[in-house]
Amino acid sequence: MYRQIWTPKIRVHTTTSTYFGAQGRSLLLNTFPLIFIAVLGCVYLHLWKKSNDKHTNRVEKKQKLAIWRRPIIMKGLGIVSRIELGFFVMFLALLVWTFASYLHIIFPTLTPKSVAKTGEKVWEAKLEDSGLRLGLVGNICLTFLFVPVTRGSSVLQVFGLTSEASVKYHIWLGHIVMTLFSAHGICYIVYWAVTYQLSEMLKWANTDVSNLAGELSLLSGLVLWIATFPRIRRKMFELFFYTHHFYILFVIFFVFHVGISYAGIMLPGFYLFLVDRYLRFLQSRSNVRLVSARVLPCETLELNFSKSKGLSYTPTSIMFVNVPSISKLQWHPFTITSSSSLEQEKLSVVIKGEGSWSKKLYQMISSPNSVDRLNVSVEGPYGPASTHFLRHDLLVMVSGGSGITPFISIIRELIHTSESQKCKTPEILLISVFKNSQDLTMLDLLLPISGAPSETSKLGLQIEAFVTREKQPILPEEKKNLRTIWFKPSPSDEPITPILGQNNWLWLGATISSSFIIFLISLGVLNRYYIYPIDKNTNKIYSYSIKAVLNMLIICMSIVITSSAAFAWNKRQSATDAKQIQNMEGASPMASPNSWFYNADREMESLPQQSLFQSTNLHFGERPDLKRMLFERKESSVGVLVCGPKKMRHEVANICSSGLASNLHFESISFSW
Repeated sequence: MYRQIWTPKIRVHTTTSTYFGAQGRSLLLNTFPLIFIAVLGCVYLHLWKKSNDKHTNRVEKKQKLAIWRRPIIMKGLGIVSRIELGFFVMFLALLVWTFASYLHIIFPTLTPKSVAKTGEKVWEAKLEDSGLRLGLVGNICLTFLFVPVTRGSSVLQVFGLTSEASVKYHIWLGHIVMTLFSAHGICYIVYWAVTYQLSEMLKWANTDVSNLAGELSLLSGLVLWIATFPRIRRKMFELFFYTHHFYILFVIFFVFHVGISYAGIMLPGFYLFLVDRYLRFLQSRSNVRLVSARVLPCETLELNFSKSKGLSYTPTSIMFVNVPSISKLQWHPFTITSSSSLEQEKLSVVIKGEGSWSKKLYQMISSPNSVDRLNVSVEGPYGPASTHFLRHDLLVMVSGGSGITPFISIIRELIHTSESQKCKTPEILLISVFKNSQDLTMLDLLLPISGAPSETSKLGLQIEAFVTREKQPILPEEKKNLRTIWFKPSPSDEPITPILGQNNWLWLGATISSSFIIFLISLGVLNRYYIYPIDKNTNKIYSYSIKAVLNMLIICMSIVITSSAAFAWNKRQSATDAKQIQNMEGASPMASPNSWFYNADREMESLPQQSLFQSTNLHFGERPDLKRMLFERKESSVGVLVCGPKKMRHEVANICSSGLASNLHFESISFSW
């Protein structure tokens, strides 16, 4: 239908165009639809955010799909929902069907008589054609490869996804892409070898497929791919981080290989990624105001930044942090622990000193001669458009070690909700597992640095804390103190603000649409008054490579112009907040609350700390019986959130998916520290 009926009709109207030529068909069918969906998504998210009843409909929809959201543990995929597994199977079926259809149509035409003209054997011709079709199927995956890692994507948000939770889709697609493209390259190399045409490997055609460019693209992708395997990524993260930038060479040489017209199939996803990436670059150029740091004995830091009141985010959001004095190139994601509703002028992240980068940061801040200020840049925050914790009667939060960090923001948000909206909030059972007693100080982060409101006691919070490697509490003389460090402000420091202001989605939609329109106009002018007079739409005269370079330059120019203008306009609107930060020099900071854990034997003066201590049960030398603790909950709707080691997440997922308790609704929380 598409190839034999639609395409010929569209080709008649596009190939004769003096403005876009054959490229017009690719832009119309492959590029425009996803760009249009992204812009519509921005408008929808803006209106949905402003709507007063935005939560109600969403909750009902989630409840209807509850059975499809139950977890399944698949080897190689990890924890997936039935919906995710269904779409993944359908996507694989699409790839298999597409490849089989290609071969089913082409193979019958490859007969001894038809291939005799080129001096080939039938199997050689089939090998070449199979290699070609593997590349075409790989392009389908490449179309979606960059969508999951577009952090500010409206497409993801419309479907209730976040970039952090969607990284696994990027990983799946990446493995499939590189498998298909590797098979594509191997088929051609074998074909050239058996037909004595190895010189084709060095071919860089002027108006045809450039084999050398394809090989360079594949080589770049292979270097990137190898470094992504878990053993290499975990042991040599910096190697993984730096080699991942080979995606730039991979895409550039891919465009040179297939030509800019055919590259339109992967352009929309990469185009949206470029817009997002450049906006993140603009945001990262500023130093943000680091107000204070809480130093915990368990080699953990809580960094507290100043933020504008207009910046709002949901619990479980993440933010990327860069400290130039440690590394100018490395950006690390961290879960935000503060609530933008409860703490309107402060944003907090927790950093556990376990990697080389985070250990250097901890040593820098926790040393006796710690720095009095620190240059820090950020990107984000990024998170879900909304959360639906209020739909449950009880929230069971299961955490292991630093996995408690996303639950801190949820608890603080519920504190605000119970006080400001005067509505019923779910009770909370926090089951935290730590290795030693020092890690118990992570529980102190449940309270903001300035002290939580007295309504903490009304939240219905129960904490079951387990210390697995110690049989009894540590002695008082062995305890280390929690301390707070306050940093001096600098005139160049700015509060963290939304990249494109409070109406972020509208501005993003305007940026995407206006940049694409500028791209189309510039491309039309270039083709009509420069390329067309030379080539006359024959596609046999003007160099494909030069055309690709010009297209890529126009795309980058369009994105830079519109994104810079939108960012500069909104930054000017946020100048008032920046001036307020500059005047904070000499302000008297509020004291940090003492640790309830290390002062448990004293009389508590702070009601929030006292309430937190009284609601906590400590267990030493044992692990929680999660099956018993979950099955004994009889509430009609129990939201089970788990964040921590892989083994813990799989255990909780198995319990919730067993079908023995229909009231358990599982959700795996992504976190970064």
